[in-house]
Order: sequence, then C-alpha cells, then structure tokens
Amino acid sequence: MSDNERSTERIRQQVWFITGSSRGFGRALVSAALDAGHLVVATARRPDALDKELREYGDRVLTVPLDVTSPEAARTAIDAAVARFGRIDVLVNNAGYANVSPVETADDDDIRAQFETNFWGVYHVTKAALPLLRRQGSGTVVQFSSVGGRVGGSPGIAAYQAAKFAVDGFTRTLAAETAPFGLRFMVVEPSGFATDWAGSSMTVHPVPEAYDATVGAMNRRVRQGTSGGAGDPQRAAEIIVRTVRQDEVPSHLLLGVNAVTMALDYSRGQLAEAGAWEKVSRSADFAEPYPVELPDAS
Repeated sequence: MSDNERSTERIRQQVWFITGSSRGFGRALVSAALDAGHLVVATARRPDALDKELREYGDRVLTVPLDVTSPEAARTAIDAAVARFGRIDVLVNNAGYANVSPVETADDDDIRAQFETNFWGVYHVTKAALPLLRRQGSGTVVQFSSVGGRVGGSPGIAAYQAAKFAVDGFTRTLAAETAPFGLRFMVVEPSGFATDWAGSSMTVHPVPEAYDATVGAMNRRVRQGTSGGAGDPQRAAEIIVRTVRQDEVPSHLLLGVNAVTMALDYSRGQLAEAGAWEKVSRSADFAEPYPVELPDAS
C-alpha cells in the first residue's frame, strides 16, 4: 500500500478496538470515537453496563467481554471485531490499574497480578492483533502508559510504573520490527486526570511508619487528596482521536500540564548528567583514553 493510499485509509471511517472501556480513559475514548463518526469495539471484563450506555449508537458499536490477561480471550475478541467490522484501524491498549505499597512490604502475588494486566495484557492484545494489522498494511496502535512510565520515581506504585516502562520498551521494539508493514505506534503518557485510577480501582495497602515520609506522603498529597486530577479525560480522548487522524503521529504523546513539565525537566536532567559523565562513559571502550578523571561531585 502506498503512502497516499494509507493517508486515504486514515481519513475514512475508522474501526477502533479499545480495552478497559467501562471507565476512565477507555470510556471517554469510546464516546469520542463514536461522536467523531467512527465504529468502535468496546471491550471490558464485564461489558453489560456498556450495552445499555451505548445503545443509542446502534450497530456502530460492538461490546465484547475481554480479560486482557488471557491470550485466548484476546484472540477471541479480535476475531469478534473482524467478524463484525472486517478490520481494525486503531487498537487502544488502555486497560490497567495500580495498587499502592512500598516494595519492601509488597505482596508478591499483587505485584505479579498488576504486571499481568498492565504489561502482559498489552502484550496479549497487541500480539493477537498483529497478524491482522500486518495483512491490512495499515493500523495505529495506541498504548496507554503514564508520564511515570517515562520519568518514574513515584513512591508506592513501583509495579505500575515498572510495567509502564516495559510497555514503552516493548512498543519501541515493535515499531522497529514492523516498520515495513505500514503500522504506527503511539505511547500516551498522561499526568493526573479526573478518572477512577486513584479511586475505587486502587487498593492502598498498609504503609509502615518507616515509609510514611515517602509512600505515605504521596498517598496523602495525590491519592487521598480532595482536589482530584487536573486533566479532563474527555478532552484527552478527543485529542487522541484527532491525533490519530493525522498523517503522522508522535511516538509519545504527553497529556496534561504536569506531564509536559515533568518530561521536560527529566529530559534536561538526563542530558546534563550524560554530558557530565561523557568522558568517563566513553573511556570504557578499548580505543578510548583510560583512565579519566571522574566528574567533580561538588
């Protein structure tokens, strides 16, 4: 398929496949895509409520049960989408959640369960869709991460942020592997939004006194605060729908003032540190001068 043909494909009515559609960003994206005139496959563990909410859109929407931790369920859901609409133009891996605990006292099973959804769910659904997208010669994959998946360091949610770092690395590799196939990949990195992410979806495990100044303080400031997230999920959803319609999409889309500020500060710090240690880092190669002075810590 030529570049002009791919551009024409993206302009027409698209088929969106969205995981975690029952709440938060997923639910907002379902509405934004439908309101923009597209067709939507809305998936959730229990899509019964969605059936009622989306009835007004008629046959432009298909609700499908999907537990993203199951490879078989992922393949079944993709097959259902193709049986109904014949193709998938935009695949959105949105399903995810975070529980809170310090690493030292975390329950190992809880950490694994978070990875099952936050990373392996993305893996299963993406892998299930790849043969179809490759045959089509087109398609956009939108992976929901977090600004924390770029900068890290948020006390109490190590499992969540580690999984988001994994999603980013996975997606970068996929983009390189599938470069000849006409596919596009965009990692979405929001900051705080007015969703249920830090509400009933999140379990906050007991925080030992030793971690009150880090995990406890973060819980009080962000996760148990009364002001809520600064971001509007409906605006974010509309931005994503508009962005996907463009001929070029960013590899990473930051959403929210805090996301932009944190990412820019982090990148500037990375550049400064890499520059300060450049001679030391280069000296590890055989052909480089060695030894060299370490940077002055003062």
